[in-house]
Amino acid sequence: MPVYLESKIPDSLLAKKKAVIADLDGTIAESKLPIDSEMAEILLRLISHVPLAVIGGGSYEKFSEQLISKLPSNSDLSNLYLFPTNATVFFSFSHGTWNKVYELALSAEEKDRIITALRKVIDMFDFARPTKLFGPQIEDRQTQITFSALGQNAPIEEKRLFDPDFEKRKLMKRELEKLIPEFEIRLGGMTSIDVTRKGIDKSYGIRKIAEQLRYKIDDMLYIGDALFEGGNDYAAISTGIDCVQVHSIADTKRLLMRIITNKEKVAND
Repeated sequence: MPVYLESKIPDSLLAKKKAVIADLDGTIAESKLPIDSEMAEILLRLISHVPLAVIGGGSYEKFSEQLISKLPSNSDLSNLYLFPTNATVFFSFSHGTWNKVYELALSAEEKDRIITALRKVIDMFDFARPTKLFGPQIEDRQTQITFSALGQNAPIEEKRLFDPDFEKRKLMKRELEKLIPEFEIRLGGMTSIDVTRKGIDKSYGIRKIAEQLRYKIDDMLYIGDALFEGGNDYAAISTGIDCVQVHSIADTKRLLMRIITNKEKVAND
């Protein structure tokens, strides 16, 4: 299946989609920041028409902070599905609460191998050892180990400047693949590298969503900002799902509004 730009995907194709899957950071929210009020309104309108599954590298706590906390507490979120830490955990909403459907936790031995490899690679590159860190540089998210070059809480302005072309992290990724080839290694957000078990990536999450919603892959649309090789959205392409590459939150808003407008037009005809 092709990867479309937001402005190039035809309305006729959008009209056929029964569910939307979206990345979190860089797609519906700025890196580590909450969604804005306009996006919150758009998402609520969207899930009144079609299911929305959100996949990202952050933990469930980050999903709650960035997404759930910005939606009205009395909202019907039964059409919203959460796949934190690159689909290694799955939460669904029912009876007013979020319920964990599955969790693929790393063992203590697996975590130790990943963290040891990350520390070795950090020592190889001066850019991976900044003079100031904003929070932990290596975070254990139970189902995923995440490296954040400037620390977990770095200001977004600093993040944008660190590795805008992903070249620094591509160097680190190549070295990590030599040290721990048995794990999945992906570039996420603006400064991160995510490591999970082999085979557990966004393609796994997409198949789980299809299974949960009982939809075919062709019935769904994937939206992400890192659909290039090595990016944490790239695995989505292998499922055959139609994908849309966005370059800003504004791109995502335009795309979602096109879907909403189409669904509302059909409902009113």
